[in-house]
Amino acid sequence: MTFTILSRLNLRLQPSLRRSSVLLVAVGLGVTTFTPISGTNSQTASANQKTQLISQRGKKVEITLVSYAVTKAAYEKIIPKFVAKWKREKGQDLVIRQSYGGSGSQTRAVIDGLDADVVALALALDTKKIEQAGLIQPGWEKEAPNNSIVTRSVVTIETRDGNPKKIQGWSDLAKPGIKVITANPKTSGGARWNFLALWGAIAKNGGSEAQALDFVTKVYRNVPVLPKDAREASDAFYKKGQGDVLLNYENEVILAAKQGQTSPSYIVPQVNISIDGPVAVVDRNVDKKGTREVSEAFVKFLFTPEAQREFADVGFRPVNASVSQEVSNKFPKVSKLYNVQSLGGWDAIQKKFFDDGAVFDKIQGGRR
Repeated sequence: MTFTILSRLNLRLQPSLRRSSVLLVAVGLGVTTFTPISGTNSQTASANQKTQLISQRGKKVEITLVSYAVTKAAYEKIIPKFVAKWKREKGQDLVIRQSYGGSGSQTRAVIDGLDADVVALALALDTKKIEQAGLIQPGWEKEAPNNSIVTRSVVTIETRDGNPKKIQGWSDLAKPGIKVITANPKTSGGARWNFLALWGAIAKNGGSEAQALDFVTKVYRNVPVLPKDAREASDAFYKKGQGDVLLNYENEVILAAKQGQTSPSYIVPQVNISIDGPVAVVDRNVDKKGTREVSEAFVKFLFTPEAQREFADVGFRPVNASVSQEVSNKFPKVSKLYNVQSLGGWDAIQKKFFDDGAVFDKIQGGRR
């Protein structure tokens, strides 16, 4: 922006081996591109244990974090804190290499060989793909607090300055003459959240599925273009002047305003979806490199108040209860907040809405 197979079960059966896995982390800030590495290493468990012991004795070790683009501002603050903590507690220097990009492309890169120790992606569906590729063991959701959901956000409706079209909420997006900018949910994780927010505006607010389909179909008739990702959608709205409204993550809006890039008018609809960002250790890679202990410690640190305050500062809604209370005035209240599980989970959602020939394709067919 790799592989001795020691499963999580095996590690639990060999606690002494797991305890011997210690790591280091140095701070590489900024966007980093790594060359994917393909192939499988068939070292034996004993060889892997030797590697772990070498790592344990070393003065410096590194791990790689692979995440999606908008988390970069938070991790630039969080990583130095963890590096200092590890040095203080373990006496080792730590290097955390970082790679940022679109969640889908990052997922493919890890599957293709990008040597990630920790992945923090935009969708649990993306993490599941890495699991299905055999790099992450099943049950990863239970390996960290909060079912491994480390960040939250909601969908906002950004308008032109002064809200000239008088947009008040979801229902206005289906009105004739309103041009809506959102990316293509077939290619963009962020656009999938947008689609589910539109669907839930009806289906999770007392309406039937038939009514939800009718509403979402009308909204997509108002979508003049379907960029491939959220960044292109933002460019279409801001740089090219397309559309009356832009569907966007709340954290993106807050961060852009904080950085002085925009001063947007936006609405947080009162019926909304919880945009849950998961984090996971890449089991096969950490077991090969002997970096499990530090990788797991880093993941655990992300849920501490210290780290959660940094996520909140760049616009994410904290998952830590105490920090959530501290910053409650920063985020508008949402009266009905639902999640992916209430829609059946990602596997069911993918099959129902986004697979070839599923609901979105039928909606697109109706637009033509």
